[in-house]
Amino acid sequence: MGRLSAKIDYEEIRIARILENQAKLASLGLNKTLADLRAVASSAKSVKSHVRKAPKIYYSGMPLRRSSRLTKASTTESPSGHDSLRRSNRLRGISRDTISLPQGKVGVSKKNREEETRPANMPLVKVTALQAQLSPDIMIQRCNSKSRGSVYSPVFGICCHFCRQKKLCGEEGCKRCGNLDIDEPCIGKTDCSVCHSSNGVLCRACLKVRYGEEMDEVRANKNWMCPHCIEEKGINPKWICNSSFCLKKRRMAPTGIAIFRAREMGYKSVAHLIMDELQQTQNRRR
Repeated sequence: MGRLSAKIDYEEIRIARILENQAKLASLGLNKTLADLRAVASSAKSVKSHVRKAPKIYYSGMPLRRSSRLTKASTTESPSGHDSLRRSNRLRGISRDTISLPQGKVGVSKKNREEETRPANMPLVKVTALQAQLSPDIMIQRCNSKSRGSVYSPVFGICCHFCRQKKLCGEEGCKRCGNLDIDEPCIGKTDCSVCHSSNGVLCRACLKVRYGEEMDEVRANKNWMCPHCIEEKGINPKWICNSSFCLKKRRMAPTGIAIFRAREMGYKSVAHLIMDELQQTQNRRR
């Protein structure tokens, strides 16, 4: 009973304090001020919401929003009779032999335009006038590295079969990389005299490290053959290409950076090391 009476006394005191506070607010006039502020806030909110209300737009009766390129393309026809939307020449019925370069394009082969047998270090490419211009600062940096080159160029650079780097060579006398003349061969990349394929394209560094040959000697030898052709002709069956692609085709693990191990063991290059290992494996099987 003592606890219940204490609870009742507390409630009575709390209610009395609430009434006392309300009386003080009324005497100070704060109740009227709060009412006025609430009225102003509600009216401002209603006006604001009314201003932000946007009219509903129905797009069904309006023309579709299309780019100017597609609008012009839909009103013109191509010479072959098809629409001029972006499509491949094969779907438009245009033969590769009848394709002409648009105005403003730089063609780039002054000699024969047909796909004749060109050396792998002189591929035929088509570039725009903007792509055919490189800043003088970049061209100055081209000869900083003679081994693989210092300037990467996805257009004029020729991909090395081993390192897969499409860089301009660092040879000072290369007209292709120095003058961006695609009718000249890249003297910083090799070319197989037999296959003339990308398998025989090697930069100076990969040629020496992976196969133990010098670029100047290979360039002077007009009958130089890549490891693929040497193996195919049976000249040296154990002399194989040790690029990661070719080793995987043989179900062999890529060697990675093996030149240091090869030189520690007394081999001239990685190819000489692999050739000896293949010979030893063949002798064990016998």
